[in-house]
Amino acid sequence: MTSVDPRRAAAAFCRDGASCPLSPLGCGNINDTFLVESAVGPFVLQRINCRVFPQPLRVINNFAKITGHLNGRRCQGDKEFCTALPVPTLAGVLFFLDAEGEYWRGQTYLAHATCHTLTNPGQALQIGRALASFHVLVADLEVQCLEDPLPDFHNLPRYLQEFDQLRARSQKGRDAACHYCFAAIDHDRQGATALEAAKDAGLLSIQAIHGDPKIDNFLFDDQGLARGMLDLDTVGAGIVHYDLGDCLRSCCNRAGESGADGLEVSFDMEICRALLAGYFSLPQPLPSTGQQAYIFEAILAITFELGVRFCTDHLRGNTYFKVRRDGDNLLRAVHQFRLVEDIMRKEDAIRRLVGQVAAGSYVS
Repeated sequence: MTSVDPRRAAAAFCRDGASCPLSPLGCGNINDTFLVESAVGPFVLQRINCRVFPQPLRVINNFAKITGHLNGRRCQGDKEFCTALPVPTLAGVLFFLDAEGEYWRGQTYLAHATCHTLTNPGQALQIGRALASFHVLVADLEVQCLEDPLPDFHNLPRYLQEFDQLRARSQKGRDAACHYCFAAIDHDRQGATALEAAKDAGLLSIQAIHGDPKIDNFLFDDQGLARGMLDLDTVGAGIVHYDLGDCLRSCCNRAGESGADGLEVSFDMEICRALLAGYFSLPQPLPSTGQQAYIFEAILAITFELGVRFCTDHLRGNTYFKVRRDGDNLLRAVHQFRLVEDIMRKEDAIRRLVGQVAAGSYVS
């Protein structure tokens, strides 16, 4: 993290920023986020991690474009979809550049609740509907107007190439956990690339996607209804399968990425059923019928991809994902590859379930 006091950055957005209460917000793995309680109202202050987002202005500009588009759709009478909005600096620009060259941006604070694990299928149904709403709302957004915030973000072959290079020269990798991850990557790499091959072959449609629809990026109101999404940093051109796969990976493993005490890493079929039912409940379900066959490949690919990324970051010295201690990323990788194993065991059941839900044979 930068050595610049976040209050100095807050002062660029509000006149009492140097003295008003400021506290860490959320538990994201990438950026540093704070809640600023200024005299004119609370807002979110965030330092963009330049090691992860080497061109922060792309993130900042995309955020303004996507939120502007969503606001436009609301003005046209579409169902309200809640997301944070940009908060400009006192100078009227979208970011503050500190003395160390770090970019800070402001966003409106949304008091809705988030969750890290699901406790019932009803929450999954709500998340599925919210994700589908987002996909429908941005389906007509010209992807050419969005800059790529993370080139090759879901390029599994590139992640595998980097992993292979690091494994060959790393001094790590001699313990049982590393051997398990290395074996899992070698065993599953061919099957996990099927989604990318289908995309490259032009079989899957490209549109604007969220890019990181994990469970804690959904907003719930006090009635338990999912009202919108957070963290639009990774919005860009892609296939909705990336979002569906990542959302199902995140929601259907109740143990979470780091593993919860007493919970086994597994893929929860009831949560999967409910989430897909919510997703396909909208009048304009996406993806199209001809593309639904790749939903299983999406779940497998994104889960495997994240395991590769965690393992690779462990080998490179934890430069991407935040950790409390060395070994955290390796543990996360182990949990992802255990989830991959369970997903593969349930392949036939998942494929049948996707077909049933998409055909409307499941009623919430």
